[in-house]
Amino acid sequence: MALLIDGYNLLHQAGIFGPGRGGASLQRSREALLRFLAASIAPPELPRTTIVFDAAEAPPGLPRTITHTGMTVHYASEYEDADAMIEELIAADHSPRKLLVVSSDHRLQRAARKRRAPFIDSDVWYAQLIRDRERRGKSAEKPSPSKPSGQLSSKEVEYWLEEFQVEEGEKPHKSPDRPAKPPAELPLDNPFPPGYAEDLFDDENGSG
Repeated sequence: MALLIDGYNLLHQAGIFGPGRGGASLQRSREALLRFLAASIAPPELPRTTIVFDAAEAPPGLPRTITHTGMTVHYASEYEDADAMIEELIAADHSPRKLLVVSSDHRLQRAARKRRAPFIDSDVWYAQLIRDRERRGKSAEKPSPSKPSGQLSSKEVEYWLEEFQVEEGEKPHKSPDRPAKPPAELPLDNPFPPGYAEDLFDDENGSG
């Protein structure tokens, strides 16, 4: 889902303010907020995230639109305030039902409701974002499953010894589905009955 964030509204709800006073302090606060969002929003969602700030006290010469870690950042320099620009962005969105408006401003929530776009208060969304970030961090810290050691337990050894009918301490000489090959040095039993074909051997000996 695409995100449309009321920058200053979220800034106040999150309590992110840089040290000092005036425009320099406000700029540091904006930068701190953008860094926080870049580190907290899931990477696939960053290109679908838009933040709008008022142009008041914006850095001199700053472009009206910049890109920060894939996110689009607008300074509403040609509008009365950021709310007017956000209202226009909501009205122009082609898929408003897939657009989440992040602002506690009732004016913007009414504009979202008019287009049937979902919206959420900045403080609620901020708390949810913190929880999601912590959950992803914990998931990343989980150790990967260890590889099997290949060692059988005593019960497994007992089972397979019984299955192959092997005495403990003795190694099996054959697999269960293939007969063993007789050792070459052992004589094979005569498969014929006693006296069978002895006359053939006698004739052969006599003729020789």
